[in-house]
Amino acid sequence: MSHPISRFPVPEISSLPKDMQERILAVQEKAGFVPNVFLALAHRPAEFRAFFAYHDALMEKESGLSLAEREMIVVATSGANQCLYCVVAHGAVLRIRAKNPLIADQVAINYRKADITDRERAMLDFAMKVCDSGARVDATDYETLATHGFSEEDVWDIGAITGFFGLSNRMVNVMGMRPNDEFYSMAR
Repeated sequence: MSHPISRFPVPEISSLPKDMQERILAVQEKAGFVPNVFLALAHRPAEFRAFFAYHDALMEKESGLSLAEREMIVVATSGANQCLYCVVAHGAVLRIRAKNPLIADQVAINYRKADITDRERAMLDFAMKVCDSGARVDATDYETLATHGFSEEDVWDIGAITGFFGLSNRMVNVMGMRPNDEFYSMAR
């Protein structure tokens, strides 16, 4: 049985502005399929562009956080926010970037029991505090992160990734977006 990928209209790639078509087709060439998030967000071109510009600024830049650490933040906080799409899609990316077929499931369910480092646990403790009760962030949180080698810029990145994916998680749930089947078996 085929289920729609979003409860909102999903445009045909050929009907999209050229820059969006190029972006989607480049992702398709690299991944071998088009992640549903690209198709679902294409419903609103200005928001599509803004979303992916901020996504790339956070997730693809040089940083004190590894690519795997960034994905851990997404998977842990998306699990807390009950976002199936982001847990499944970013879980696949985490497995690839961490070169570990077990890590994404562990982090999504209970990162406190996952096979991660003390540094990663401190990072996720902070991300989850931002996710669940950001108003409670205080100086001791920054001090704890500093003892694990995180710079002020790293702390900003942890908070920004958590905040950005909080928005993403909520919109994905509003759209009823389904994960691509391809993500489930990647890097297993």
